[in-house]
Amino acid sequence: MTRVMIVEDEPHIVESLSFLFAREGFDVRAIDDGAAALKAMEDEPPDVLVLDVMLPGLDGFELLRRLRAAPALKSLPVLMLTAKGQRRDREIAEAAGADRFMTKPFSNAELVAAVKALAAPA
Repeated sequence: MTRVMIVEDEPHIVESLSFLFAREGFDVRAIDDGAAALKAMEDEPPDVLVLDVMLPGLDGFELLRRLRAAPALKSLPVLMLTAKGQRRDREIAEAAGADRFMTKPFSNAELVAAVKALAAPA
């Protein structure tokens, strides 16, 4: 079963994403804090990370930079999902190593398809 970690601090979004991914057969874990997510991934990495930009403490961009610097996590597929849709945010995400970038609001079908594509073996 594909393991998806959602790092998002908005409870309604966590609830809807958790339901959406569980319905598609994913094993879902949600964490609302960047530093806690980094620690959890070091202990048990997911197959795909869905990462918000605006998080308390360690923001999504910095969390992604740290993932890419960690040998065990540098190749983890990451989808940045954010309300910050300006071109600059996309450029920062890509420079930090995001595999995909989607803005809120998002299409459920597109989001599921993106996560399935990221989870597929290369």
